[in-house]
Amino acid sequence: MSSSLHDHVVQSLGRAIVDGAIPQGTVMLAEVLEQKFGVSRSVIREAIRVLQSLGMTESVKRVGTRVLESGHWNALDPQLIRWRLASHEQGAQLRSLTELRVSVEPSAAALAARHAPADRTERLLQLSARMREAGTAGNQTLFADLDIEFHSEILRACGNDMFACLDSAIAEVIRGRTEHGFMPKHPSESTLDRHERVARAIASGNSDEARSVMVEIMHRTMNELEPVWKDSPRTFG
Repeated sequence: MSSSLHDHVVQSLGRAIVDGAIPQGTVMLAEVLEQKFGVSRSVIREAIRVLQSLGMTESVKRVGTRVLESGHWNALDPQLIRWRLASHEQGAQLRSLTELRVSVEPSAAALAARHAPADRTERLLQLSARMREAGTAGNQTLFADLDIEFHSEILRACGNDMFACLDSAIAEVIRGRTEHGFMPKHPSESTLDRHERVARAIASGNSDEARSVMVEIMHRTMNELEPVWKDSPRTFG
């Protein structure tokens, strides 16, 4: 029960901060939160610790818990990404993550073609084949799961631990596209072909082809999502 209460408080406060219902600079008092959620002080403390770990709040001695400006937030944390995708910041969040993917994933594919071990390349070939099956069948949920695994596998197979650390953030944006209705029920034939071509290029060690086809995938993703963020202002840290 306490775990459920804790999750409820974290989710409620996190979403309210992201949505602006609790504005940046607000000082939250533990006793007020206790009354609001009808939970114990320990549940509030644990929830606040989670928000602090995300860079969203800070404790101010003898004052309370202050909500920090978004520039302090851990922008790559999957939970924060999930909240932003469900908020008025949806367009800006999709744009930021898609621009990140455009910058990183072609390089990751090229590195994977040079360095990935055989078991990794075989896994990519298997995943691309399963993606075709799921996409052709119109199984959106399975296709999204396989798409997440495919792109995560490339990030982990390139031999760069910094790139590998991005897999959970990229997983959230792929999952979010499906959950918020930005993925077609049936992926285009060209999308399925390109994923297979990337897998084959990596398996054959053709780094130039792997990079080039991943650029095509990322540019298509950018074009599909651009209308979502067209009117979203950019933020500058």
